[in-house]
Formats: sequence, C-alpha cells, structure tokens
Amino acid sequence: MTKLSTLAPGDWVTAHSRRQPDHACVVTPERTFSYAEVNRRATRLAHGLRELGIAHGDRITIMSTDSADYVHLVLASMKLGSIALPMNFRLSPSELATVLASAAPALHVASPRYAGSLDAARSVSPRLKSTLMLDCDRAGADATVGEVAGSGAGEAELVSATGEEDILFLMLTSGTTGTPKMVMQSQRMVRAVAYSGVYEQRLRAGDFMYSGAPLFHVAGLGHVMYALACGGSSLILPQWEADTALHWLQYGDLNHCMLVPSMAMSLLEHPRIRDVGYPRLRSIMFGGAPMPPALMRQMYDVFGSDLYNAFGSTQVGGQTVFNADDHKRAIDGEERLLGSIGRPVMGTDIRIRDEDGNDVALGDVGEIWTRSESVFSGYLDQPELTAATVVDGWYRSGDLGHMTADGYVFLGGRSDDMIIRGGENVYPVEIESVLSEHRSVLEAAVIGMDDEYWGQIVVAAVTTREGSLLTLADMRAHCRERLASYKVPERLYLVTEMPRNSTGKIQKRLLRQMAAANTIAAAD
Repeated sequence: MTKLSTLAPGDWVTAHSRRQPDHACVVTPERTFSYAEVNRRATRLAHGLRELGIAHGDRITIMSTDSADYVHLVLASMKLGSIALPMNFRLSPSELATVLASAAPALHVASPRYAGSLDAARSVSPRLKSTLMLDCDRAGADATVGEVAGSGAGEAELVSATGEEDILFLMLTSGTTGTPKMVMQSQRMVRAVAYSGVYEQRLRAGDFMYSGAPLFHVAGLGHVMYALACGGSSLILPQWEADTALHWLQYGDLNHCMLVPSMAMSLLEHPRIRDVGYPRLRSIMFGGAPMPPALMRQMYDVFGSDLYNAFGSTQVGGQTVFNADDHKRAIDGEERLLGSIGRPVMGTDIRIRDEDGNDVALGDVGEIWTRSESVFSGYLDQPELTAATVVDGWYRSGDLGHMTADGYVFLGGRSDDMIIRGGENVYPVEIESVLSEHRSVLEAAVIGMDDEYWGQIVVAAVTTREGSLLTLADMRAHCRERLASYKVPERLYLVTEMPRNSTGKIQKRLLRQMAAANTIAAAD
C-alpha cells in the first residue's frame, strides 16, 4: 500500500477509510461519522459536483458556519482537484461582494443563514455554474449538497488528480488597502503544514481534536488537516460557545484543542470550569496572540495539560512554536522565555533581516523572514504583491523580532501595525479608509490597544471637520454598515492634531502612548 506521506492530502481520508474504516473521523453534537462514511460521502459528492460541471481548478466558495457537510464538501473538492475558498461569515455585504467578484467561483455554497450570498454570487461571478445549499432546505439554491451527493453519480473511488503545486485552498486574509488578499495554498504547502503540526504538537493516531477557530480560519481548517494526516477525529461545532466547548472538554474525551486567549479566558471564568477534571485532555494549543503569564499559570492549574503557543500566518502556516517543554521551563522560573514565541518549527528556516534583506547581528531587531515547504504560492491575481512578499523562496512576514543564541524568537512589533483581536488579523488601513468616508471625519488613525480578554482591541483616533460632532455610537454605526463586526473600533479618541514625524507621517506609537496615559480623552 502507498505510504500516507506520499499521498495527496485529498487521499488521506481514503487511506484511513481502508486502514480504520470504523474509527471516528468527524464528530458533531448530533452524530459521529466514521472514516468509511466520510470517505463515501465525500466521494459521492465529488462525483455529483463533476456532474454539475465542476472541474479541476474550478473555485468553490463556501459561506456557512461549521458543519459535517462543510467538511465533506472540502474533502470532495480536494478529491476533484477544485479549489475551495472558505469565506468569513462575518463579512459585510460589500466585503462579500468584493471577495466573490475577485474569486469568480464556478460554484457557490451557502447555509440557509447566509442564503443572501447566493444572489450576490450570481450577480458578480461570471463563471458561476451552480449554487448549492448545505442544508436540506434549498432556499433559492439550485440544489442541496445532499441532493448532489445522492444524485446517483456513483461511489467509484477517486484518486486525487492534483500535483504538488496545484492549489487546494484559497484562504482570505485581511487586506491593507481595502482589497481582499486571497492566499493560494498548494498541495505541497497543505501537506507540509499538516505534518509539521502533527510533529510539533506530538499528536497521535486516533487523537480526538477540537479547534475553537472556524473552518474559514487557517487554524480551524488546519486542525481538520492535522486529524486527517494522523488518522484522528475532528469535533465540529457550528460556532464557538464557551458552554458547549466546556461540555466537550469535560465529557467528550477530547485529547487536544486549539484556543485563542480570549476563548481560554471565557472558559476559565466559567462557573463550572472546576466541576470535573480533564484527564483525557493531553494538550492545548494557543494561537493568534501572545499568552499572558498569568493565563499560562491558570491553564496549568485548571487543565493540567501540556501547553503550546504557535506563531504563524495564513501564508506559511506555523513558523515557530513555544512548546510544552518551553512552557514548563518558563513556569519553573526561566522567566526570560516568557515573552518568546518559541523556536522555528520542523523544516522551517527563520532569519532576522534588515530592510535590504541582510541578516542582522544576533539579538538585533529586524524583519522575520521564513523559508520552508509551507510557503504559500502567492496572492491570487496580485503578482506585484507576491513578488514583494516572497523573495527567492523566502517569505517576508512584516513582523519585527529578534532571535537569541539558542534559537528563541521574540517579537519586537509589527511593521504594518497589524492588530490581532481574538485571533483575527485586523489591518488599520482598511478601517481608516471606512472612517474617512464619514462626513465628520477629517483624518483617522487606527491603532491596537492591549486588552486582557481579546488580546488587542481596535481603537480609532480622529480629527473632525470644523463645526462637526462625532460620537462613539455614530462612528460604530457607520463602521458596522461597511465592516465585519470584529473590525469595528471599540473606542474613539478625538484629537485636535495628529502626532507626526518630520516627513508628515502619523506616529501611531505616540498615539498609543497618549491613549495609554490618558492624555487624550475618549469620546462617549
């Protein structure tokens, strides 16, 4: 039998369905699907999609919360060699239309909650061949996923017709200019990221895993790939809810889970957190924001599990990991490690470089460059941005940091001022553009401020036009119409003049200092 390591990721479920047909593959609150069932459903769906005219290289956009059928659709796409684009269900209507127009899908799939996206897809996607509904109610779609899978197209096994550089996924990452960026993830990348994650987190065959991140997020879809790579099981919940997640952690026999710090905090504050122990929970992965030392100690005290903190991006997957041994060393008194994001993951080379691409001296701050098999294939239809981001095979992260002699990486800031709120990347320029459209706003600057719950929150500082008034409620209402909810600023500062450097550029570092010191007043 062909070794799993040489298979296309689309064939992993097939291999495990032969080796362990009855082992759980996808678990939902309603039922458990074995590897044999998932493989059969994905295969039938792939045949059905082919009957609809969906071919190798066609794009499939998906607008839904998480479900078993969502996973089956992704697997069918991998078998068929089409390209799946899991869409952020928090996108505003204008953002959704922009993404669909850029993606030009051949197939758009939605759940009833997002049935409005079907018309949006039809109006902006000239390549659209069909629309499907994930649930049994068509609600304006051409058919349902179940109808396509049961169309009698057959169950003959499909061997994935994909090469190493074929694109399996398009993953969205927030744009810095208001234009969405779609990260092209190849078969090579997906395999490398999955194997690295399994190795670094010490995952085992048969492990039962859960990611609090949704499937449209690299950490959500990535954990499903981890499970498929090692023959494990994935818990799929529609959306993050602390009550539901806690129930599964306490009574669902989970071995591993992934949480962003805000999720961990909501669990630790839950009144039932200490009702039972967690003997089966072997490890917890954090991501999206640094882990405060106090939170680290609480997690050890409550769960008694190994802790991992991953640093990475949609463009390269995990770059560094602060692993279980690192956490124990830090807790036991090696405090110099507490601010670290860990050391490079398996198969990844990291360099700290200056603006000209030259390595800086050990301990000096520079930009983090990454080279590995997990570097993405570029941004869809953005060759100039791709060329500026990937240089001779090296990914320029835009993150600043330094490295110690023993290989630990420490962040030193973000060159693009990116904000990470609850695990979601937020780019200030996009929000500033929306704020500038308000009739009262003369100039806007968006910054991130530290927050115990979210990691960071989005904060806006604006100067207003003479004679104009702007309240926090007015500003938030304006932004909600144009932006996803997590991008809407939570605090507003009215300033008479922006701090600038000698070239006239707004100095956001000074704005942060002024806000932290309360030398500028927050608007009600």
